[in-house]
Amino acid sequence: MANNRITGAYEVSIAAGYAGDVTPATAFKILSEHKDAVLIDVRTRAEWSYVGLPELESIGKKPALLEWQVFPGMQQNPEFVSTLGNAVADKDTPLLFLCRSGARSAAAAKAMTAAGYSTCLNVSEGFEGPLDASGKRGSAAGWKATGLPWRQT
Repeated sequence: MANNRITGAYEVSIAAGYAGDVTPATAFKILSEHKDAVLIDVRTRAEWSYVGLPELESIGKKPALLEWQVFPGMQQNPEFVSTLGNAVADKDTPLLFLCRSGARSAAAAKAMTAAGYSTCLNVSEGFEGPLDASGKRGSAAGWKATGLPWRQT
């Protein structure tokens, strides 16, 4: 059962297998207003290094970095659920998952919901969003295009 203090207070789209989808702006608002909420960036180390990271210092946080798929082979990380479970023991902690465009993060939200976490939210547009008309990411939607803080590493 999703944590109603989150899903009842913010715009959350219904999703199968986890608490729901939120826009990057809603994710940032939740992270800002709930000191226990955690952003988990499930992209690869290469993406963190070359594409950039969400910047949460203005709200006194850092994103948790945990690959859902391991670069370069892109096999699913067999330690994902146990690693995150060990890092976040309270299963009522709001967990917000972020990837490039929202697919890997949705899978991670489902996995953590299955592990007993009550409020797993997917940042549906991801960090870079969908492809634009010229076939590039980062301008049509997503964390970066929304104008939320981020940095290059």
